[in-house]
Amino acid sequence: MLHTLWKNLELDADSGAMSWEQFHESAKTGHYDMALPNQVVLDEMANLYESLPYKNAVPIALPSTLAPITGKLSDIMQRRATPRECRPVPLDLIQLRTLLHLAYGETRDNKDNPYAPRPFRTVPSGGALYPLELYFHNGGQVEGLAAGLYHYSPTLNAVHLLKPGSHATHIAAGLVEFQSHLADNLSLVIFITGMFQRSIFKYRNKGYRFTLFEAGHVAQNLNLAATGLGLGVINIGGFYDRAIDELLGIDGINHSILYMTGICKGDAA
Repeated sequence: MLHTLWKNLELDADSGAMSWEQFHESAKTGHYDMALPNQVVLDEMANLYESLPYKNAVPIALPSTLAPITGKLSDIMQRRATPRECRPVPLDLIQLRTLLHLAYGETRDNKDNPYAPRPFRTVPSGGALYPLELYFHNGGQVEGLAAGLYHYSPTLNAVHLLKPGSHATHIAAGLVEFQSHLADNLSLVIFITGMFQRSIFKYRNKGYRFTLFEAGHVAQNLNLAATGLGLGVINIGGFYDRAIDELLGIDGINHSILYMTGICKGDAA
């Protein structure tokens, strides 16, 4: 009896010291929440970028074709595994385009839809608002692409070179210590970031949840695409957010890192 009482107190204390419950409660949808009029939503969407333009960086076009994915979807899903070890492996531009496009690329025009006029992408998105941005670090493993930190533009099917050269040292410093070696062992490090205003202007606190959902959709697409290409893929949640935000040149409040994925030559788990 005393043990049970003590355990309850201990759990209550742990719960009270954390903000997850408060956030989850505040992000619930209620029966009497007022939805924004559709025209207000459309006007705000017109004020928000579909994808960051990086106008000072010249777009580098990606191939128009996709690399072949081998195997049935059910087989790929069952083959997916976190590698025991990762090693860098050369990639070509078609493989890079395939990974990025299947992760978050545009799939079809949607201009005739009066409620969600933006082009659809490879993942579901609350209100088709697409609040995410993708960045990646190429340490020199992608043939035909200089080493550097890049931004992916789905609207252009292109990438922007933001910081030339290898930034493996900065990435290693941004990872928790037992995973810092991954910075040198990955062909690509893909950063999934959230621009929260694109979603929360319409859905309020629930929009933050939707942004997190979407990051998971993108990461799973990357897992399946990489597996289908015969590559290793590792999902990285052990990172120091502020260090990664600084590396990417984003403010960490309105726009922040959510998730990271690494591509490599992997040994099956």
